[in-house]
Amino acid sequence: MKPKVVVFDYGSGNVRSVCRALEHVGADVDLTSDRAAALEAQGLLLPGVGAFAAVMAQLRAADGPAIIDARLSGSRPVFGVCVGLQVMFESSEEKGRSAGLAQWPGVVRRLDAPVVPHMGWSVVEAPDSSKLFDTIADQRFYFVHSYGVLDDPLEVLGCGPMIPPLVTWARHGNSRFVAAMENGPLVATQFHPEKSGEAGLCLLRNWLKSL
Repeated sequence: MKPKVVVFDYGSGNVRSVCRALEHVGADVDLTSDRAAALEAQGLLLPGVGAFAAVMAQLRAADGPAIIDARLSGSRPVFGVCVGLQVMFESSEEKGRSAGLAQWPGVVRRLDAPVVPHMGWSVVEAPDSSKLFDTIADQRFYFVHSYGVLDDPLEVLGCGPMIPPLVTWARHGNSRFVAAMENGPLVATQFHPEKSGEAGLCLLRNWLKSL
């Protein structure tokens, strides 16, 4: 039986490509903002295109923060993509300070590079224990962004009783930034897996296996 995945349709850009990619790797996909469907699905994918503050405003209008909180409190998988990763952090400096969902500590900052936005393919540095990057830890993925998480979330979190998230890194110009995070039911990528060829499809398959 195909795993049921809701791609949360809250008004963020063209999401048809991610729906097609998920269907290609074996998911039963529903593109909707319906609260009940988003809560009941085996997986919820949160796309994100555009400016951080605008995405947060659209999310709030669709009751996205409450839906994400409810899923994560029940250990129900959530996958954020691009700005969908960024909004999981505390805040962003894009166009002034904007508050995020604060699922993870950290601030989204502008990349330090001769050319911004970072638009193209980059190799990622995934930890050996990553399930998301199983068999594809040394592959290239497709990025389109001007901002990212530059500080190490593990240093911000410090030592504590909770299991630390797995952090995958990439580089652009002088910036080393978070390319992906894996933290129990919550995972997210700064790159677009649906635009990353076979490596991106493999990553989506790996996520579906965890549902």
